[in-house]
Amino acid sequence: MNPFLKYRERLDSYAAALAGGLTDAWFVDLVRDLDAAVSGVEGHGFEETPIVDGTELATAAGLDVELLIKAEPHNVGGSHKARHLFGVALNLGVQEQLGIKTGERLAIASCGNAALGAAVIAKAMNRPLDVFVPVWANESVIDRLDDLGASITRCERRSGEAGDPCYRRFREAVAAGSQAFSVQGTDTPSTFDGGRTLGWELADQVQQIDSLYVQVGGGALATAVSLAIPTARLHPVQAEGNAPLRRAWDALAPNFDFDYASQHPEEFMQPWDNPQSFATGILDDITYDWLPLLKQTKFTGGHPIVAPESLIIEAYDLAHLHTSVPVCSTGTAGLAGLLTEAPESRERVVVLFTGIDRE
Repeated sequence: MNPFLKYRERLDSYAAALAGGLTDAWFVDLVRDLDAAVSGVEGHGFEETPIVDGTELATAAGLDVELLIKAEPHNVGGSHKARHLFGVALNLGVQEQLGIKTGERLAIASCGNAALGAAVIAKAMNRPLDVFVPVWANESVIDRLDDLGASITRCERRSGEAGDPCYRRFREAVAAGSQAFSVQGTDTPSTFDGGRTLGWELADQVQQIDSLYVQVGGGALATAVSLAIPTARLHPVQAEGNAPLRRAWDALAPNFDFDYASQHPEEFMQPWDNPQSFATGILDDITYDWLPLLKQTKFTGGHPIVAPESLIIEAYDLAHLHTSVPVCSTGTAGLAGLLTEAPESRERVVVLFTGIDRE
């Protein structure tokens, strides 16, 4: 069943629709019509994604855990990112129906999967999309974006410019009137709405999850899933070549004054200098949703993990040797966190294999 129908009564967009005088039937039609349009673009719409038994993988890795894997590579756009953006699209649909003006032209900054998810959903919405990508973006991704009709801008770092140049160009486009259509909650708050469907679905599939190890770039995925499963201990995972989240966590410790941090974010979250990793999809030099993510991490009793590059590579290799999931190096980075710091006692652990391997 389409998760946006199954969990619609939990969605913020649904609450906004009913508060504005729209009906459940109207919202169901909105979801079904947009999902049918997505299917027309992608060949399929949104359905429940599987849980994979990770016993063989855990044994091969020497992990004494009950390992389960939530597999998203065959989802719309080849990753979980389209979940976020379908949620954003539903929110825009509700706003428009209620007479709230939104930008016609959509914009996103991404190095791959988020851009593809956005392009599929934007085409289904019949809305123009500007995509800002790094100069090293995967050519197969660029070709698919072009096929989907996205307007592509390759972004080089300008002299003396700090921070991700793709994100800077995206922000310039939004300032000029484009509608933010991103997977960063800082720019597109409704991105958490769609992301939570993954968490709710996971909670229905796996009972009593002890720990979640989730790879982090911008932070929306880990935040959304943990909000949906607040009883599981959350471990956000970054690579040693790009770990701004752990740096912010260490700066906040031991008092964790989140109120102060929200008023003085620049003291805790700064761009990482020269991000590098085999897991290219988590090279956001700023963890954009760091504050809600660290609040949720602290609330659940977890902590951020920094995985050595050797384990980022090993996680990818183990996934391909001991599962049938065609997952990319970014999508296995959460597993690298588990390899870095496994639970001290046997637990039921879930990792997310998120993006399809395009190599």
